[in-house]
Amino acid sequence: MNTVFLVIPCYNEEEVLPETAKRLREKMTALTGSGAVSADSRILLVDDGSKDRTWELIASYHRDYPELFDGLKLSRNEGHQNALLAGLMQARGHCDAAISLDADLQDDIHAIDKMIGKFADGCDIVYGVRSQRKTDTAFKRITAHGFYKFMNWMGVEVVYDHADYRLMSARALDGLAEFKEVNLFLRGMVPLIGYRTDKVYYERAPRFAGESKYPLKKMLSFAAQGITSFSVKPIHLITRLGILIFGISVLVLLVMLCMLLFRDGTGWAFVAASVWALGGLQLFAIGLIGEYIGKTYLETKQRPKYLVDQWLHQEKTGSEV
Repeated sequence: MNTVFLVIPCYNEEEVLPETAKRLREKMTALTGSGAVSADSRILLVDDGSKDRTWELIASYHRDYPELFDGLKLSRNEGHQNALLAGLMQARGHCDAAISLDADLQDDIHAIDKMIGKFADGCDIVYGVRSQRKTDTAFKRITAHGFYKFMNWMGVEVVYDHADYRLMSARALDGLAEFKEVNLFLRGMVPLIGYRTDKVYYERAPRFAGESKYPLKKMLSFAAQGITSFSVKPIHLITRLGILIFGISVLVLLVMLCMLLFRDGTGWAFVAASVWALGGLQLFAIGLIGEYIGKTYLETKQRPKYLVDQWLHQEKTGSEV
């Protein structure tokens, strides 16, 4: 039987953790009871520098169920992607496969059975994909689909309607560890690993407590992070736009010469508007290039993506790590 770790990043999740821990404990008990996973399988809760009682709850679950719940506390808040990577890398070497999911359990945990089944059939990566978006607002559906289409158009390989609910084999985790970049976008990094992949479809449930950690502003920032971390197409588009505007400016110059010959002074308003437009475009282009330079600057520093404060893990022998 395979050892499977469930990796759950947590940030200020004291409202949802009691119910989450209960459901996951029941699911893991059912999986071990049916022989789908080994008794060494664990639930790894990662505290991403929470300001509430999240770590206290994680420590209590480890104390009450030491051979089921593991806890990982980061030294400070590093963000969802870094916390998720920290959990996956901590699970690496202790498991045959790791399944990442969010603490709010909006992702159907019963899809775990299908993921494990596909892993047993030889898949290294199994993506959890939403079958429909009935629970989302019309605005959320439009922006979400627009996000995936835009990312693919920009050259970033992502799986439609997939967040971070996925199974990764030990071999896939080893492959992920080879990616050294500081600017993380796991939804774009995991498809680059390769190996045999498959999908499992499920219906996403409403959040049963707490608040979403990804409001619109953060989603837009997340999209910008993904694009600038994986594609230089925006710079190519700016270059092409510059060539196009140069061609238009030549035509405008000819028009202005004609208007000057006919002593028509109305063209100055057009010139002023053009100057403002070109100035705005130049500032945008400089800012975009600055984003890439800034990312290069951060990468060259080679700072750690996270630091571990505490690691609660107990082997079957009873020794605490």
